Amino acid sequence: MKKIQSIRGMHDILPGESRLWQFVEETAKSVFDSFGYQQIRTPVMEQSDLFLRAIGEVTDIVEKEMYSFDDRNGDSLTLRPEGTAGVVRACIEHGLLHNQIQRLWYQGAMFRHERPQKGRYRQFHQMGVEAFGMQGPDVDLEILLMTARLWQQLGLDGAELQLNTLGTVQERTIYRQQLVKYLSQHRESLDEESKRRLSSNPLRVLDSKNPEVQQVVNDAPLLMEYLGDESRFHFEQICEGLQEAGVDYTVNPRLVRGLDYYVLTVFEWVSDRLGAQGTICAGGRYDGLVEQLGGKPTPAVGFGMGLERVISLLEEDPPVNMKKGADIYFVASGDTEIKAQLIANKLRRNMTDVQIVTNCGGGSFKSQFKKADRSGARFALILGEDELQRGVVGVKSLREDRAQKEVLINDLPNYLEGLVE
Repeated sequence: MKKIQSIRGMHDILPGESRLWQFVEETAKSVFDSFGYQQIRTPVMEQSDLFLRAIGEVTDIVEKEMYSFDDRNGDSLTLRPEGTAGVVRACIEHGLLHNQIQRLWYQGAMFRHERPQKGRYRQFHQMGVEAFGMQGPDVDLEILLMTARLWQQLGLDGAELQLNTLGTVQERTIYRQQLVKYLSQHRESLDEESKRRLSSNPLRVLDSKNPEVQQVVNDAPLLMEYLGDESRFHFEQICEGLQEAGVDYTVNPRLVRGLDYYVLTVFEWVSDRLGAQGTICAGGRYDGLVEQLGGKPTPAVGFGMGLERVISLLEEDPPVNMKKGADIYFVASGDTEIKAQLIANKLRRNMTDVQIVTNCGGGSFKSQFKKADRSGARFALILGEDELQRGVVGVKSLREDRAQKEVLINDLPNYLEGLVE
């Protein structure tokens, strides 16, 4: 019988890996909460038309990468390739944007049919933030400061902030004409993909990875030269705020992002430790998207963070503040296993932040202590028949050189609180 394996580009997250995932997710949630953002959960599947209208029909995502199919009713459905469109759809559908400000965050699996490689998978996971109803550069700065704080809380070093502005739709239209004129004069130096984009989405030629195309792009006109005073001021305010906050950044005039709905601010946090796929977090302002999807004009800004890429960086240098294992492992022998479970259950009620693993299935003290050591626990609780008769539990440190101590069962919660806090 043929062995059934996971689908190419879609991976299991095994128990030994999930602790780091939980650390990243819980840290991000804590940071988002501290800025006043609330979680929104949207379906993993949406009508295909949502992404056609939001992302753009001539983008790589829509043209090559979406998992779309017709259901039994003949409706075209798509597994979400990104998170923003679904959040905007939900906000419009449930009236969350009527004269309201919303600060939201999301997390979940996304799907793109790409060539699997390090940092890029067909099922990948994102956490992201979307802020609606705020026009000025202050909220753009807020989410940049939020991401900088997140890297600090995670202990993630080496993330570089690249920043650019795309101006308004009108400014970009004028620039687009000049860019097409310039690129057309160098058409013979463009690859086939860039030639195709020249007529459909010429700004995407700017982020081509082809060295020959990059040489052409290096001398192309800059969008910054076509910005009006308001767009320049918006961008300058963000840059000044970052400088005052002590957040380093680089202005990258070729940064355009891959989605059509961005205006004004765009940014990427990148790392040189991930090879070609160096972006770990990216986003920007998308003031026209809500109206584009059927809502009233609403300013908006947000970002998406690729969890696989963040995890990959943290695996190289695990955070010092991440919990490495259980706090307590309960060793029991003879007829004391059930009593040990009851004692552990009472401890969990009194010590909600402490992880207690009880040994199940029997085994000698020696074998149980080996399990306790492998669990990463800092302390072992020991309950044998003799301890049970005397109403005590042995407390043994597994990581420090300190004497084993016997503690009355009723005194355990108070005693352990002082040890594991």
